[in-house]
Amino acid sequence: MGLNVALGFLILLACQLVGELLVRGLDVPIPGAVVGMVLLFVGLLLFQEIPNGLRQTSEGLLKVLPLLLVPAGVGIMQYLGFLSDAWAELLTALVISTFATLFIVAFILQRMLARKSEQQDRDPS
Repeated sequence: MGLNVALGFLILLACQLVGELLVRGLDVPIPGAVVGMVLLFVGLLLFQEIPNGLRQTSEGLLKVLPLLLVPAGVGIMQYLGFLSDAWAELLTALVISTFATLFIVAFILQRMLARKSEQQDRDPS
């Protein structure tokens, strides 16, 4: 079990490393961790299976996720003056990104349900 978790953690770190290298090499203004997460997603789509070690590692990280958000909360408190000066821009960005996320998720869900319905129609077993 310990080796599986170590392998899963190694997969996560490798994806982040490749993402960081791509961002720095291509000089793209996107965080390397985000690119690494996209690479991980593409890899999981290609393999169509989540390795057991990666699943265990991810579940363990999700259990301590609130602790990982503490630095963000401290940053918000530290820059509260700046954030209060830009509240309108922040509110606009939050509203737009929330609606964009809702529309994208609804679109993907609709496509997935249609695909599942088509598969059920073809395979009536």
